[in-house]
Amino acid sequence: MLEDRPYLISRVFESTSEQESNWSFLACHFHESLDSKKRLLDEELEEEEEEEEEEVENRAKRKKSLQQSNTSDTQGTKRPLDDSNGSNNFNRLTGDIIINCLLHLSRSNYGAVASVNHVFRSLIRSGEVYQARRQLGVTEHWVYFSCSALEWEAYDPYRGHWIRVPKMPGSPTENFMLSDKESLAVGTELLVFGQELNSYIVQRYSILTNSWSPGVVMNSPRCLFGSASLDGKAIVAGGTHGRTILSTAELYNSETQTWETLPNMSRARKMCSGVFMDGKFYVIGGIDSDNKVLTCGEEYDLKRCSWRLIPDMSAGLNGASGAPPLVAVVNNELYAAHYANKVVLKYNKENNTWVTLGKLPERSVSMNGWGLAFRACGEQLIVIGGQRGCHGGMIELNSWVPNGGPPEWDMIASKHSGSFVYNCAVMGC
Repeated sequence: MLEDRPYLISRVFESTSEQESNWSFLACHFHESLDSKKRLLDEELEEEEEEEEEEVENRAKRKKSLQQSNTSDTQGTKRPLDDSNGSNNFNRLTGDIIINCLLHLSRSNYGAVASVNHVFRSLIRSGEVYQARRQLGVTEHWVYFSCSALEWEAYDPYRGHWIRVPKMPGSPTENFMLSDKESLAVGTELLVFGQELNSYIVQRYSILTNSWSPGVVMNSPRCLFGSASLDGKAIVAGGTHGRTILSTAELYNSETQTWETLPNMSRARKMCSGVFMDGKFYVIGGIDSDNKVLTCGEEYDLKRCSWRLIPDMSAGLNGASGAPPLVAVVNNELYAAHYANKVVLKYNKENNTWVTLGKLPERSVSMNGWGLAFRACGEQLIVIGGQRGCHGGMIELNSWVPNGGPPEWDMIASKHSGSFVYNCAVMGC
């Protein structure tokens, strides 16, 4: 199998330039490995023909023997990809072999691989490759964010690449474009929630097809909720339905595209945030029906299917007129961006307190926390923000890998764009 080949490398890289060269190396050897497997198969067939020529006395019997041999080979091949074209270099490779090769390529390369033939394209779009990646723990984290009503940007921080995302479709009226929208990345999907007149709608972007389509609406539609995803599933909690502030929660399964109603939280809240930590889902902060800021958090145990109230978990992280708490989890440690003081905080699980680590990036401006994104992206924390200058808006992505010391931010990318981040989500698959 390909795991035994010496050119396979780890998915963790020391620098973007190192990763770029290694992925190119892999892409080259991916095609070389396919050619070598084809040559091996051809050599085996040639040997079989020579043996048959020695044993069979006439041409008719030899031809019949070859047909029987080919039939036997086809039946013994697991998941044959394509036998319609004898000249196809990949017609004798199995789906398992191809998926095994793709597991060691960046998903940035999958578009090029899908263009090889319809069989490769079918494998990519079926989602089988991503299911195999998940089972083996192979994950790449891409950042998706929107600085315009219907437009999204995507960035691969490991390769330093911008990825083109098709424009999100509009609606019969402009209500969805102008409404408050929430975003959530789960599995291979980016979900965008909003309102259209008196109804709630969901737009679903799939990286398998690189296209938008209508998504599945929740059992209890809402906006201004807290959410987070883990292993192809996501939980949303709280939010508003019309003028009603909710305590309800739901679980989304991206493989079945279905919603499951969960037990209610202890408190109804809107403008809250959600994270997964230590395999449990946490709702942090928010505002209650009396417009008071909630300092308590809640923990949902997926095994016990129950909530636990955590007093003072989000004290001081947000205000009544500010954005929801800017929180993110890296290596099961919870961090927060305090937008008023422009500092990074770390949560102490043992005594339920926050400790100041250091400053946010200098150019991470916001309007009471609005317009600034603070996200976990694999092993790193990423801050996305910018400011408008004389030549238009500029957005910047700053990264820091927590190491126990004060933050040392590196600007990993910048782009002319709107300077206000409306929505942001990180997709790991």
